[in-house]
Amino acid sequence: MVAGESGLGKSTLVNSLFLTDLYKDRKLLNAEERISQTVEIVKHTVDIEEKGVKLKLTIVDTPGFGDAVNNTEWLRPVDVEFMKALHEKVNIVPLIAKADCLIPSEIRKLKERIREEIDKFGIKVYQFPECDSDEDEEFKQQDRELKESAPFAVIGSNTVVEAKGQRVRGRLYPWGIVEVENQAHCDFVKLRNMLIRTHMHDLKDVTCDVHYENYRAQCIQQMTSKLTQDNRIESPIPILPLPTPDTETEKLIKMKDEELRRMQEMLQKMQQQMQDQ
Repeated sequence: MVAGESGLGKSTLVNSLFLTDLYKDRKLLNAEERISQTVEIVKHTVDIEEKGVKLKLTIVDTPGFGDAVNNTEWLRPVDVEFMKALHEKVNIVPLIAKADCLIPSEIRKLKERIREEIDKFGIKVYQFPECDSDEDEEFKQQDRELKESAPFAVIGSNTVVEAKGQRVRGRLYPWGIVEVENQAHCDFVKLRNMLIRTHMHDLKDVTCDVHYENYRAQCIQQMTSKLTQDNRIESPIPILPLPTPDTETEKLIKMKDEELRRMQEMLQKMQQQMQDQ
């Protein structure tokens, strides 16, 4: 899922990452239409091939995110609240869009400031796993550079330009050319490698083993609480003696008690597993 306000280059970044055009029929809105636009979720699915492996890619775009908020500081309140709402459910990978608008020293300062504010507000972003001790030094160095680059400062472009006799994807300005895949210009290549190659399996594992299991535990806890509450409502302490229940009613009560007991045991087991992790 790609989230950000209109005009940040979300669509261009996605097209650049996967060398495809997911937005062929999209209508570009003018300023007045963007202000009045309701936030809506748009999903695109496309087949891509990476090193001979075919993948089905689903992109969830969020046009209009935060468009009506007038705040020039980073992190904005809408950014903080949005990430807090998601950080227990998905892997968050923060990006700095349109990095070609900043000089290298400004990018370094902005990255440091964003890291500080992420810590300050208690936002849980994706944590890169530690390298195995038996990995070679070159891989360990690449891993260190990857971790130091977050949040990734990226540039997107679907235009091919000529630079030093070579045709590259980039942006042409009166004072020079910005190359999307030049690591001296931005972190685009590092982001692409991280998402598609080096950390794809870890991202999937964390999603499945941490985020989904936490979500499942919360659902079970809510179901258990509801069952307990329903059981109390349906079985109040009687003031007057009640007639002896028939056999069918006793069976239903026992089945419900057994179901509640199993749910509680499952919840306790999952909570213990999460504590162990």
